[in-house]
Amino acid sequence: MHFINRRSRSAVTLLFLLLLATVFAVYTTLHLHVSTAIGATDRQDSLFYRRKFLASASNYTVAAYLRHLTLRPHLAGSSLSLSAAIYVQSHFQSLDLSTHTTNFSVLLSYPKRSSLEAHLSNGTVLPIPLAEPGVPHNGVVMPYHAYSLSGSVIGDALFLNYGREKDYRALRDLGVEVKGCVALVRRGSGLSRYDVVANAAAHGVSAVLLYTESEFKEGVERGAVMKDLGDPLSPGWPAGGEKLEFNDQRFTQKFPGVPSLPISQSAAEMILGTLEMTQLPSEWGPIFKSGGGRISRVGPGPTKLSFSYEGERKMATIVNVLAVIKGSEEPDRAVLLGNHRDAWTYGAVDPNSGTAALLDIARRFALLRRLGWNPRRTIVLCSWDAEEFGMIGSTEWVEQNLVNLGAKAVAYFNVDCAVQGQGFFISATPQLDDLIFDVTKQVKDPDSDTISLYESWVASNKSANLVGRLGRVDSDFAPFLFHAGVPSIDLYFGSDFSVYHTAFDTYEWMVNKGDPLFHRHAAAAAVWGLASIQLADEPILPFNHLSYANELKVYMNALEPLLEGTMISVDPIAAAIVDFTDAAHRCAEEIKILKSCKRPDAALILGRRALNDRMMLSERGFLDMEGLPQRQWFKHLIYGPLPSNETRSIEFFPGISGAMAENEEENGYIKKKKIQHEIWRVARAIERSASALRGEFT
Repeated sequence: MHFINRRSRSAVTLLFLLLLATVFAVYTTLHLHVSTAIGATDRQDSLFYRRKFLASASNYTVAAYLRHLTLRPHLAGSSLSLSAAIYVQSHFQSLDLSTHTTNFSVLLSYPKRSSLEAHLSNGTVLPIPLAEPGVPHNGVVMPYHAYSLSGSVIGDALFLNYGREKDYRALRDLGVEVKGCVALVRRGSGLSRYDVVANAAAHGVSAVLLYTESEFKEGVERGAVMKDLGDPLSPGWPAGGEKLEFNDQRFTQKFPGVPSLPISQSAAEMILGTLEMTQLPSEWGPIFKSGGGRISRVGPGPTKLSFSYEGERKMATIVNVLAVIKGSEEPDRAVLLGNHRDAWTYGAVDPNSGTAALLDIARRFALLRRLGWNPRRTIVLCSWDAEEFGMIGSTEWVEQNLVNLGAKAVAYFNVDCAVQGQGFFISATPQLDDLIFDVTKQVKDPDSDTISLYESWVASNKSANLVGRLGRVDSDFAPFLFHAGVPSIDLYFGSDFSVYHTAFDTYEWMVNKGDPLFHRHAAAAAVWGLASIQLADEPILPFNHLSYANELKVYMNALEPLLEGTMISVDPIAAAIVDFTDAAHRCAEEIKILKSCKRPDAALILGRRALNDRMMLSERGFLDMEGLPQRQWFKHLIYGPLPSNETRSIEFFPGISGAMAENEEENGYIKKKKIQHEIWRVARAIERSASALRGEFT
């Protein structure tokens, strides 16, 4: 053992302290330099990674993903659907993304057997084909309506056009009795399947046959006839615990009171060609064509239809797959990208064109991470299950994570059918408009080598509004926006497609018709991923609430003339919009000031954080805990489910729209009071949003 004297110990101690001070000084100098460098080069780094993201596009890779996803049908709750979930999960894990699944036990609906026969006036019995020809028996579900009642009926065949109230009035004016008939209805005019069948039940129709006019005349459009979203046994709370009884009114009111089936256009024409009796109502057109045939008579009869359907409702496990890229600076703020994975059949368009794009975004994000990228905020990639049954997977997840979404969700970007054909379409809450314009200017048009997507979009759009609004209830953005108040976007190429929900929605159709070179898939992924990067990386969120203020003014200006002479006042909304506009202007000025600051000190960082939170929470202000009348689960008072096309006057303010659409025979005073009440509710919602944007107590 060696001994060190006191003087030596003092020298060693002094040397150690000097060394420690030197290390601290070097660390401090480097740390300050790096912080300053980050502040100075934030924009350059962000541009570098955005360019790398765009440069890493691969239409061949997207095509390979879609090919694998569509090898077999994958209806929610089936073993093949589980295989699709495992494929997505394995893909995320192979990219070293933190991946987990969230499962729910929910009530789904499947067919057991069905039949349809036409009994003609000459005594001939004609079997009507319900299956699609040439479809292999490899798990493709027979055409049916999920959640339809089971039942067998015989009744006169009757053509009901779109099944609207005015179609029933037209037949009633001609003396037609619809009660007890088996009705043929064509899809369209903005009515949901539920609306069509529920209307029929209300008028005494015994059963409904729903067909879609399409170039694929043999295709049959499957779908659900459930009202509202989510697991029908757990309305308003996540599935897996408390369940409603089957005789509970909250459960039974979700389904129409008569059975229904989808049939092909060819099958419908077989029946329509045999109808006699009543002349086609003049309101439906002088000559009504269905395919190559002309229809001049609508029945009822003399053909009778023997209809039979038996289904089963059973509990099934659905699987949501989520991959998380943790934010480096604000891990408690999240940008969510979502697409559903389940399909009625093969799902090449709906939904797996979107799934393939999501998988490719994951691949490209993983590449950026290997290059050193870490998003400022957390990014969550979401693969939902059981959307086709009523947005069940996403709805249950939103209900389970409602508090965290309210506190942490920056935005939700949904892509369902990424590619249906040519033409770019996007809908969003208005504060995201500028972000969309900016991103589409950076992405090349998939159908041109010379212009940007933005340029082709503007050139082809005949509407004054490039960006649509989210008043629909037809995809997974619905629970995020309407229930949780998360700013949302929904994107797709192509306005519609002819093989929707049929067994012909295959990879071959996509290669031959939808996107032969997969350039549109790559463009969809580019917009989706690039917007998400900017939402996750920009120090100040790329929101512009002045766009929202302007949109609200447009809505008020459209509403006011409709109420002229009614003594109903829109003044509360007008005053609230003035308040919101002032808050939006202050917010815009604050953004300019914060962006002009060069050195990222603590005050600037805290200022950005506070501003971002206010902008994020502003959308939540539009929620009202009472929800919409008759549809309390829907909380958003600016956007939400609207009355049918024939009864609604406006495409916004769903509570006001619903009150205005109520039966004209109702007591006029009561109806006016309802409309005025809904106006006050909207005004209060706008005031709440303005208050959140200011971030100050009154």
